[in-house]
Amino acid sequence: MTRGRLRVLLGAAPGVGKTYTMLEEGRRLLGEGHDVVVAFVETHGRAATAAMVDGLEVVPRRREEHRGLALEELDLDAVLARRPEIALVDELAHTNAPGSRHAKRWQDVQDLLDAGIDVISTVNAQHIESLGDVVLEITGAPQRETIPDAVLRAADQIEVVDLAPQALRDRLAGGLVYPAERIDAALSNYFRLGNLTALRELALLWLADEVEQALKAYRAQHGITGKWESRERVVVALTGGPEGETLLRRGARIAARSSGGELLAVHVTNPDGLRARHPGALATQRTLVEQLGGTFHQVVGEDVPRALVAFAKAADATQLVIGVSRRSRLAAAFTGPGIGATVIRESGDIDVHIVTHAAAGSAFSLPRLGGALSRRRLLAGFATSIVLGPLLSWVLLRWHVDASLTSEVLAYQLLVIVVALIGGIWPALFTAVLSGLTLNVLFVDPTGTLTIAEPRNLLALVLYVVSAMLVSYVVDQAARRTRAAERAAAESQLLAGIAGSVLRGDDALQAMATRTREAFGLTGVRLLVDGEPRVADGEPALDDRVTTVPVGQRGTLELHGPDLDASERRLLQVIAAQLDAALEHGALATAAEAADVLAEADRVRSALLAAVGHDLRRPLTSASAAISALRAPDLLLPRAERAELLDTAAESLDALAALVTNLLDVSRVQAGVLAVRPVPTDLADVVLPALDELGLGPGDVELALADDVPAVAADPGLLQRAVVNLLANAVRHSPDGERVRIATSAFRGRAELRVVDRGPGVPTERRDDLFTPFQRLGDTDNETGLGLGLALSKGFIEGMGGRIDVEDTPGGGLTMVVTLPVASASPVASTAPSDAPEGTEP
Repeated sequence: MTRGRLRVLLGAAPGVGKTYTMLEEGRRLLGEGHDVVVAFVETHGRAATAAMVDGLEVVPRRREEHRGLALEELDLDAVLARRPEIALVDELAHTNAPGSRHAKRWQDVQDLLDAGIDVISTVNAQHIESLGDVVLEITGAPQRETIPDAVLRAADQIEVVDLAPQALRDRLAGGLVYPAERIDAALSNYFRLGNLTALRELALLWLADEVEQALKAYRAQHGITGKWESRERVVVALTGGPEGETLLRRGARIAARSSGGELLAVHVTNPDGLRARHPGALATQRTLVEQLGGTFHQVVGEDVPRALVAFAKAADATQLVIGVSRRSRLAAAFTGPGIGATVIRESGDIDVHIVTHAAAGSAFSLPRLGGALSRRRLLAGFATSIVLGPLLSWVLLRWHVDASLTSEVLAYQLLVIVVALIGGIWPALFTAVLSGLTLNVLFVDPTGTLTIAEPRNLLALVLYVVSAMLVSYVVDQAARRTRAAERAAAESQLLAGIAGSVLRGDDALQAMATRTREAFGLTGVRLLVDGEPRVADGEPALDDRVTTVPVGQRGTLELHGPDLDASERRLLQVIAAQLDAALEHGALATAAEAADVLAEADRVRSALLAAVGHDLRRPLTSASAAISALRAPDLLLPRAERAELLDTAAESLDALAALVTNLLDVSRVQAGVLAVRPVPTDLADVVLPALDELGLGPGDVELALADDVPAVAADPGLLQRAVVNLLANAVRHSPDGERVRIATSAFRGRAELRVVDRGPGVPTERRDDLFTPFQRLGDTDNETGLGLGLALSKGFIEGMGGRIDVEDTPGGGLTMVVTLPVASASPVASTAPSDAPEGTEP
């Protein structure tokens, strides 16, 4: 019997449309003439999903009694007896009721597949077993119903039913996912925008990995060994040296440029089993690999570059990152091409990145002025003269046919030029003198002696020696100019490096100290400002010589190490000027920050004066006018008018007192001296008095206060004042006929109070201004007060250890979310039943 095929619709979260898509596909297949039945479907009360069931044959469910509850499950025997071509089975990770043949629904599906029945099923990403811990960390909701990854990966076809997070929240807010009483709790907890985005990424990455496994199987089956760039895989070669961290971070950046990129670190060890030269550094780098989200691998191979390339090809790598060689040029000349050259030659279509690092040779240092050529080149010149001189003399004696000295002189002249190019003036002079004596003894009559018979031969020898000296002098001068040019380039590189560090935003003083120590080969550098150490680099030895260089009027640069020559001291003066400029820049930046504070204080002062001139004068004027009318001796007022004037005066004075109280509260909040006395407080005990204070009733406010929200740690008086301000703001901006919604919920040991309005909302870029004192965001009416309400609310809530967040209301408007810690340390379990995804165990 042919085994049935399993097709799974994978969703990031409940409500994305998996069940609807499954039923839609069933109707399509039914229309094409296939035998389709609904073995089990859960509509969750969604009208659109229930409508899709119409027209499809539904196998009756099996009923089980458990603890007095009647539970409905998939009737496996009935479906097997019906033997349809295709069965639609919802919620693959569902846990069956006790007494069922199998504990899990996916086990029922396995029986259907074994019977040759094709199955279309659904599952959410949070139910995949390998993602359980990650989902718990993201959402705070444990998943008791899971399906093994191996079972899901064995499916013949897996498709993602995708929906943008904000679109899903809009569906939820519109009542298309959960009933109305569960919407607020779901939006504020499990269905947060960040949670949905993370779950969506988890689902896509899990499916991408599944596709990758299928791709590998296909390539193995068809014998395909070439590189397929379906995903960026970056392999970083580690030697255990200090450059490893630089290479790993560069590789991680390369992998991060493409979504889903993979980082692999590999270390090649010798087959003798000896430990790496730097085991501690390798262990540290292995930890860094894991922190960067990569994997560490260790392979054995005698030929390091070929073993490295073989690993990269086996891992289907697209990028290979190696460090530049730490060998010197002389070592490279004697040992041949290094690992980098071999890797590039053997890598084929894998891109190779050779990354420079601090361990590539010595640190940056300035070439020393002085001798034109190095001691090594000088010795090489003498060695060349000693080896090639006798050899050339033997060749010339062998081929000497006449008494002419032309060919011999030119041959020895060429030797002098070669030696001069290699070793400079002193090896060349040595060669000229030695070759002149050799010419006299071996080729000038009488041979075998230092006697010169003919004057023209003496002239020839003199001219030969002079020309050799001139050539060697020219070569020496060229070498000196080359060294001076290298020195100038190195100085420019030093200054450019310091400037680049400053432009990149690095610590300018520290960057200059580090580059100075490296450039001059010092053991330590320290900058003193007003006698106090400001920055330091390196660890000076006790016997180091100390050189001091003044830095402006306030600083001193201490250099620990060898003495510096005059040219190096001139460059130090330039660095000292740069340090002085950096110090001055820092002082100016500090002054600018102080000026910004003063400017902000001046802005607040100006706003305060404007507010006082308008908002305080209005109630003061009204109260003064009412009292003046009452005190007028010649004005006889009826009792009703006198009572009205007294009410006006009382209301104005009350408004004036409230404004002054708000000003004092703002000053205390900004000064950080707000007195907060947190006690266990029920949110309902704060919301209801706030409504009474504002005179709001059922026609103005819709309450959705959850019964299972624990008490919060808050100051009741301050919290009530904050809620009053938020409610007043929401009511003022709500359209006529629209009620403000107040909802409470709990999540992860914190409680939330949401004040939802349907007003015009606030643009994202202006939301920070909501909590700025004296900011009304364009309000110019005389009833909005000083613009302190939201600023005070934010100060009160943050003073109690909470926070206020601003969110868009689905469908338009603004939602203020007040989050406070619960008074009890015990975990909050109120949200698990209210917003748990479908498929929870009974």
